Amino acid sequence: MKIGQIRAALAAHGLDAIVLTDEKNRRYATGFHSTAGAVYVSAKQAVFYTDFRYIEAARAKITDAEVREIVPGRSYAGVVNELIRADGVKTVALEDDCLTHADYLRWADSLCAQAVPQGGLMDSLRAVKSRDELDKIISAQRIAERAFSDILQEIKPGVTEHEIAARLTYLMLHYGAENMSFDPIVVSGANSSKPHGVPSDKPIAAGDFVTMDFGCIYDGYCSDMTRTVAVGSVTDEMRRVYQTVLNAQLAGIQVARAGVTGQAVDGAARQVITDAGYGDCFGHGFGHGVGLNIHESPNASTRSEQPLPAGAVLTAEPGIYLPGRFGVRIEDMLFLTADGSENLTLAPKELIVL
Repeated sequence: MKIGQIRAALAAHGLDAIVLTDEKNRRYATGFHSTAGAVYVSAKQAVFYTDFRYIEAARAKITDAEVREIVPGRSYAGVVNELIRADGVKTVALEDDCLTHADYLRWADSLCAQAVPQGGLMDSLRAVKSRDELDKIISAQRIAERAFSDILQEIKPGVTEHEIAARLTYLMLHYGAENMSFDPIVVSGANSSKPHGVPSDKPIAAGDFVTMDFGCIYDGYCSDMTRTVAVGSVTDEMRRVYQTVLNAQLAGIQVARAGVTGQAVDGAARQVITDAGYGDCFGHGFGHGVGLNIHESPNASTRSEQPLPAGAVLTAEPGIYLPGRFGVRIEDMLFLTADGSENLTLAPKELIVL
């Protein structure tokens, strides 16, 4: 199915063929994970080359492409050239957004057809999730939510940020994750004002906000969520900031739908925060796409002028950060449709005081 979509996109872009070497793009095209390989797709052929370590598993898994083994002494460019000559293609798209500059030039110099940038072709395809992809993202999210429910029983004064991060990791693996989407962010008290702070040995204290940003991978696909909880008690200002962030998130979710720009979604949330007097304390975008990568197309920020596509999974994660004092972020994942969005996140987000 994915090979057919890639072929259709090649035709729409006036390209004869594409070579995929990035692991995520290869997995998207074939459904198979490996640390080595190359996928060649043209109107006539779809071939996955990999080495001896993966050949048996690849042949058992991949159905939409021919699987061939690359033997010692042969290069991927060399075997791809054989396919190019057999097809008689003139232009071959390369992953200009994934390859290093040196690797792009090396591939371009090695091919017997004109190499051209793929120009976002794969990003556009991967932004729109199939039902199977969506189900994997939801499965990853449910695992993360089970971990969140458990960790609420363990957050208490004296436990360190690092211990909570380690337990979240363990719990997600315990409940079936294959890996983490990223290293969990667990920050408390004054550390919670750092949007991407690193868990430390700081003990959690009564009166702290604890912000946890985490997610896991299920069958290749990521989840992403953030919850901020309080320990013991909150001040009036902490409660006001929390409610402002929640109102901002809800405002963005209300606007989020296919055909609306990411800029408009971001703007709806940002206006709520600005009106509350915290406009300078929200320095990142409203959200980003999630899929095989934890950050992928599309985006919802002040710079996102393109309409959002139907079928995209987009995070909704506004925040307010008061340097040296505390911060709040609340993050869900949305599945965008023509009529609005489906919230894939079921975890509660009203303020929890433990």
